[in-house]
Amino acid sequence: MKVLYVSSEALPYMASGGLGDVAGSLPAALRKRLIGCRVVMPMYDGISQELKDSMTFIASFTVPVAWRRQYCGVFEAKHNGVIYYFIDNQYYFKRDGLYGYYDDAERFAFFSRAVLEMIPYIDFKPDIIHCNDWQSALTPLYYSTMYAQREGYENIKTVFSIHNIQYQGIYGMELINEVIGLDGQYTSLIEYDGTVNFMKGAIETANRICTVSPSYAKEILDPWYSHGLDTILKQREWKLSGILNGIDVDNYNPETDEKIYAKFSAEKPTNKAKNKKGLQEDLGLTVDKDTPIIGMVTRLVSHKGLDLCKAVLDELIANDNVQLVVLGSGDWEYEEFFKGLAARYPGKVGLRLGFDPALARKIYAGSDIFLMPSKSEPCGLSQMIALRYGSIPIVRETGGLRDSITDSEGGEGNGFTFANYNAHEMLYTIRRALKGYEDKKGWKILVKRAMECDNSWGKSANEYIRLYRDVLKD
Repeated sequence: MKVLYVSSEALPYMASGGLGDVAGSLPAALRKRLIGCRVVMPMYDGISQELKDSMTFIASFTVPVAWRRQYCGVFEAKHNGVIYYFIDNQYYFKRDGLYGYYDDAERFAFFSRAVLEMIPYIDFKPDIIHCNDWQSALTPLYYSTMYAQREGYENIKTVFSIHNIQYQGIYGMELINEVIGLDGQYTSLIEYDGTVNFMKGAIETANRICTVSPSYAKEILDPWYSHGLDTILKQREWKLSGILNGIDVDNYNPETDEKIYAKFSAEKPTNKAKNKKGLQEDLGLTVDKDTPIIGMVTRLVSHKGLDLCKAVLDELIANDNVQLVVLGSGDWEYEEFFKGLAARYPGKVGLRLGFDPALARKIYAGSDIFLMPSKSEPCGLSQMIALRYGSIPIVRETGGLRDSITDSEGGEGNGFTFANYNAHEMLYTIRRALKGYEDKKGWKILVKRAMECDNSWGKSANEYIRLYRDVLKD
């Protein structure tokens, strides 16, 4: 079986979020299971020169972009046993960042079609093309309407993964002729509510639709979560499924991690206390081994549940024996809230605005509890990383948080959960966790259980293989 994994980002080359983690880990896990998986992504200017130096030029050709043709170069590199292809066009990809440009629609329409135009030039004809999020959503549409009957493209199946349905690639209808170049008879496939919707085009034309957790696959059928796509998803529900993401357990391993203060493991957890002490010292907290630390590594935006935090964290910090460490950046109102909280409670609240990967590791390793009160969370990786480092998650039961964290009240869970999007229900759950922390013997058992959870890519990769086999039977 040959799979071409199409992603707008992938570690270690360029990444801005969870998609980059997945594209950097899942293909390697598939390769270990004897699936011929290769990755294709844009050749961004921001890829380090060291990584660029490892690439080999393969071919160049032109790609149709509506009524014009644009240059495309293809480079190849190998990382962690996986071959990566890079779509090169400096006009589209010689930028400081990945997304957020006025011409993103044209950039990723070019990328989506270049993926298909590339196939005759590489020694790899895929059985399945697996696309991800709106940036590659036109590839299934282009394949089904323009390439399926061409010589050399026969019998390719397409899979489309929704990592976050909020970002759909919505533009004006003028893009049909000016950028996408779609024949008028196929306009209905991409038109939705009077706009062009890239993601809708993939939902219509891909052989299978997948999300990054089973719960999220159910949630996006509900208007509360779907951002307007529930109607079309319900019509195509027969091809929708969810597979929970994993994490790279070799990368996130407290036993070998050089970025934390001291290494430890589930069998030898003693050094976790050194990580706690180091975190307290670095963030200006009162050094006290008996005061539990709640950690948050998050984007400071509303759907991460930060309005719940605004409602009750003052009450918690003022009245409970607890410390809080926050790392992240985002909306002004939440940055200002946490600045104020840190100013009001010196020694109890530590804040770093921005993103510091090394500090993130230290927070996972040094905190006792990890808070994720998300309004929506397609999968979430932070709760899995927290488990790996022995920081007990408190999560709202949504998306991948529901699928990966179970409440420990009955004695068998790996964290603490609350169901309703309610600030005082969250506060009650935090205080349940703080009460549990006071039981030192029970807490040690919970930490060991958390660290022994298997969130590796192995299980997820096996589920993707089953999905691919089902697609090939169609």
